[in-house]
Amino acid sequence: MLGRSVPNVTLKTRVRDESVEGPNPFRWQDVETGDLFAGKRVVVFSLPGAFTPTCSTEQCPAFERYYDDFTALGVDDVYCLSVNDAFVMFQWGKQLGVKNVKLLPDGSGDFTRRMGMLIKKDHLGFGDRSWRYAMVVDDGQVVAWFEEPGINDIGSDEDPYGETRPEPVLDWLKARKSA
Repeated sequence: MLGRSVPNVTLKTRVRDESVEGPNPFRWQDVETGDLFAGKRVVVFSLPGAFTPTCSTEQCPAFERYYDDFTALGVDDVYCLSVNDAFVMFQWGKQLGVKNVKLLPDGSGDFTRRMGMLIKKDHLGFGDRSWRYAMVVDDGQVVAWFEEPGINDIGSDEDPYGETRPEPVLDWLKARKSA
């Protein structure tokens, strides 16, 4: 994955728009991933699903807690990507109280598929989901890659979470800053 350009796909997002009347003042907005990564240093972490145990109690909250540490090391944005739709990602972020990490819905799995990280979790009733990974992206190029072991053992119920914690990503950023 290192040195590879991130795929440019369209994510279907919802944004608050006060001109929309009614109890749901949001409108659809297409977001091009190429635009999200252009000219910036970004940390992305991807996880199997919103509202799932490890993702909700560990991974997303941890990246939120460390957000200031990431920005202090020159990171412009921290994105959480999941193969969930915009409605699910919005409600999940609201429940978690996420204020800094930006939640990206990859509802059709297009980005995840093109990253080579789309897996089938049919044995759990999840369908297609993302394998757990994290990356540092500089101006659209993957410069650091973190992936949980076991992607080739898809049928297992294991959900490893270690390599993609925020700490290894921060350690990589600190090492580059001091070099």
